[in-house]
Amino acid sequence: MQSLDVLVKGRGAVGSSLALSLAAQGLSVGLAGAPEMARADDVRTYALNAASVALLTELKVWDGLPTDAVCPVYDMVVCGDAALGQPPGRLSFSAWQQGVRELAVIVDAAALDAQLAAALRFSPHVRNVDANTPAALTALCEGRESAAREALGVEFRPKPYGHRALATRLVADLPHQGVARQWFGAGGEVLALLPFEKPSPGHSYGLVWSCAEERAQALLGMDETDFERELNAATVGAAGSLKLGGPRATWPLALARAGAVSGPGWALLGDAAHLVHPLAGQGLNLGLADVAALAGVIAAREPWRPLGDERLLRRYARARLAPTLAMGELTDVLQRLFAHPSPAAQGLRNRGLDALNQLAPVKRWLTQRALGL
Repeated sequence: MQSLDVLVKGRGAVGSSLALSLAAQGLSVGLAGAPEMARADDVRTYALNAASVALLTELKVWDGLPTDAVCPVYDMVVCGDAALGQPPGRLSFSAWQQGVRELAVIVDAAALDAQLAAALRFSPHVRNVDANTPAALTALCEGRESAAREALGVEFRPKPYGHRALATRLVADLPHQGVARQWFGAGGEVLALLPFEKPSPGHSYGLVWSCAEERAQALLGMDETDFERELNAATVGAAGSLKLGGPRATWPLALARAGAVSGPGWALLGDAAHLVHPLAGQGLNLGLADVAALAGVIAAREPWRPLGDERLLRRYARARLAPTLAMGELTDVLQRLFAHPSPAAQGLRNRGLDALNQLAPVKRWLTQRALGL
């Protein structure tokens, strides 16, 4: 006997959002897995697009976030690596020029987790269950190391970049004014400053610095003074003088896509289904788009069709194939282009940034894709 309509394995942002979305349709939902525990050293930030914000607003999660947990991005500046004797390429985006309210919103990951957990506690159709509880549909949202995906025999072979992402919080002596900044450096290094409100309102950033394993470990092991010296050299004073405002953490980077994202009675979402390089900040946006797609397929299903019907779940798989594949390929190509050491590639990528900066229609198209519109 099936005691649930849907079993969701994984309590991160993707799994929690899916549980709320399906419960809102009146389905009985069980959540399995260890809950996300608040940590004082959590330095994660998410760059959420308009589609993700709309989903979280619909789930009555967004408006409950603390004011200092969200920060809009109004402008973004991307810089390349300078060729010998040449200025670096430069690409800029403005919300005003693109006719949108903001390009993205930077969100405190811990605050979002807490708000999702609070919403789940008030959802009458969601309950905590054992991972073996029978259900018509099992949604696997356990992340890149999903044991349930492995048990199904689904192929998932991450292609390591040999890089790690280093994250922390920073405080600047100049106001950020809602400007996000990104630098592409030698060897595929990518440094992103995401405007934020904590620990110092109007002067804070979330840092995501992707670099080779040895370099990342060296940065992680530096004392504060040495780390800040390296950081300020890399950002060339564009955001003012930067100081550490929190602990540092790192994680490995890889490109991966599951061999199948659905089957009879199961579906994969989020990092359990796909991994992309963080240079575009689209990881969670892809996962929340998975949530919206699966919830939409289930809401539109024929009354006689079971939730775990393989043909029904193929509709979800088809809907997510192109967007996730395109984002994975785009970020991979960009990372490899900027990792190429030849002077010819260096000149090409910097001229490419400059040329793209002059193409308003292309920039508008890229903005719409990034916003999830």
